Amino acid sequence: MKMLLVDDHAIVRAGLRQLLGAGGTVVVFEARDGREALALARRERPEVILLDLNLPGIGGIELIRRLQQQDGASRVLVLSMHAEPLYAARALQAGARGYISKNAAPDELLTALRRVAEGGRYIEAEIAQALALQTLPAADPLQALSERNLEILRLLAEGRSLAEIAAALGIGYKTVANACSQIKATLGVGRTADLVRMAIAMGIA
Repeated sequence: MKMLLVDDHAIVRAGLRQLLGAGGTVVVFEARDGREALALARRERPEVILLDLNLPGIGGIELIRRLQQQDGASRVLVLSMHAEPLYAARALQAGARGYISKNAAPDELLTALRRVAEGGRYIEAEIAQALALQTLPAADPLQALSERNLEILRLLAEGRSLAEIAAALGIGYKTVANACSQIKATLGVGRTADLVRMAIAMGIA
């Protein structure tokens, strides 16, 4: 089975490669960022793609969407430090087949990978329960943001300029500027600096 690991931390990729390659039946490819992942996915057509959400440049949510546009049969399992239901919901809406946190046990990760590789879905139990019970507060302002605007907010929180965000997402500068205005209106802030502080406080970065 071919598998693509997408994580910007080499030590994480090395640990995952060791875990996944233990049986000798998995061919593992590695990507440090979204652009590498898109190129490898196009060339190697892996059965499953295991990716982190916090990536430099193209963020995880945007990458999932682009992988789906590139190949609608892409099977993506998210392995993220974020265990909040909001992130899982966003990833699943973008096209991921599964979501598991980095706190999960190795055996659960392997189970999730097998399930997704076979065409099924897998969500870590606690996250699935939170989604099923709709534990997200209805007034959570982040729920009102589109996936694209949430990704722009994340890049702002990383200190990216509007021009850098436009280049990373492959959209026009004016589109990013208009999106920032929409995000400010949605979250009730007047300045970009306030928006960045709010994003960092919310753990978006």
